[in-house]
Formats: sequence, structure tokens, C-alpha cells
Amino acid sequence: MTVLTVDDEKEIADLVELILKNEGYNVIKYYDSVKAYDEILKNSNIDLAVIDVMMPNMDGFELCAKIRDNYNYPIIMLTARVEDVDKITGLSIGADDYVTKPFNPLELLARVKAQLRRYKKYGASDEMTKCYYEKNGLLINKHQHTVTLFDKPVLLTPTEFDILWLLCENAGKVVSSEEIFQTVWKEDYLDSNNTVMVHIRRIREKLKEPSKNPRIIKTVWGVGYKVEK
Repeated sequence: MTVLTVDDEKEIADLVELILKNEGYNVIKYYDSVKAYDEILKNSNIDLAVIDVMMPNMDGFELCAKIRDNYNYPIIMLTARVEDVDKITGLSIGADDYVTKPFNPLELLARVKAQLRRYKKYGASDEMTKCYYEKNGLLINKHQHTVTLFDKPVLLTPTEFDILWLLCENAGKVVSSEEIFQTVWKEDYLDSNNTVMVHIRRIREKLKEPSKNPRIIKTVWGVGYKVEK
């Protein structure tokens, strides 16, 4: 598998490269985000990107947004800033996860593996399990990892797909933010965590949902989210 890492701090970029190469990953490393974007446009073999937030010329948020215009592979943001607004900004433009500097190499490696595992295992067959959902013009196929809205493809990140599928798999039932977070991220949920809300908003935007009265993903205030059965 191929991982792109972009960080203008050479020591950090070199460390990420070393961590991933020691695990057998093919690593493409850039210290410059503009040059990295040129590589992205011509390389169809990238499976995941690890991107620093604070970079000159084009910061990590802008690079992440540009990637999301055309690609759905996982993106992990590296940030030295711990403010929630920065994390929410990254998640809202399509990042799947973030790691705060200074980071534990084992933690970064674990997050890379988790994102790649989720990304690569779509399509595993299980004929005994319902693999699709169709309602209100939305068609989602778990095995083929496809989402269409009125026959037009919808490009979701792996994390966004996981959330939408979880809701569709439980159609007619309310799924709490806590359950969504623990199922998708496999981490303990904190009451102050806005991650699920940000991802739901991003999914709604891609589904062209009206903000005041969404047709597909309904909010049950104080409880969670649901889709119609």
C-alpha cells in the first residue's frame, strides 16, 4: 500500500516515512504541499495521505479540500494546534482523522492501519447480510462501496460511508452520536465530541440535503440520527 506524507518540517516528514517504511508501506514524501498536489494529480496508486496542517503556500486544509474534490482515500491530518475549531475544520472538509504533534509513533501507525483497513475491506462478500439500502432516491451498496443519489454518484470518504451505512443498516431506528462514534472510530465517546456532528453535516452537503428540513438523514434532537425504513 502507498502512503503520501506531506510536512514542511523535514524531521517530522522523515520520521513518518521511517515509521511507515518499517511496516512495509510504500511511502511518497514531500516537504512542499504544492509539489505534493502535483504528485497527487498524476498518481492513481495513493491509498492514504498524512498531511500537516501548518504549511506555507498551501496549508493542509486547502490541500485536503483539493484532494476531496477528486479522491476518497483516507486523510489523516497532523496538527500542532489543539483547538477544537482546527480539528472541526479538518473534519468538515473531508479529513478522516487527526493526530496532534508531538505524537506517539505507535499511535500514528495504529491510526494509519485502522484507516487503511476500513478503506481496503469494502467489497468483502457476505451474502447472508443485506448489502444495500434504497429510499428517497438514495442507493447505497455496502459490498460495492457505492453511493448514488437519483442515479448520480456521491463521493464519500471511507469514514462518511461507514456512518451512512450504519444509519441505513439501522433504518427506522435512532442511532445515537455515541453509538456512531464508538462503532466507526472504535474509541470512547466524550460528550464534548463534535466529530459525528461535523461528519453528518458533510454527508448532508454531499447529498445536497436542505439544512432546515433534510429528507434523508433526520436529526432526533437530544437522541441521535436516523434514516427512514
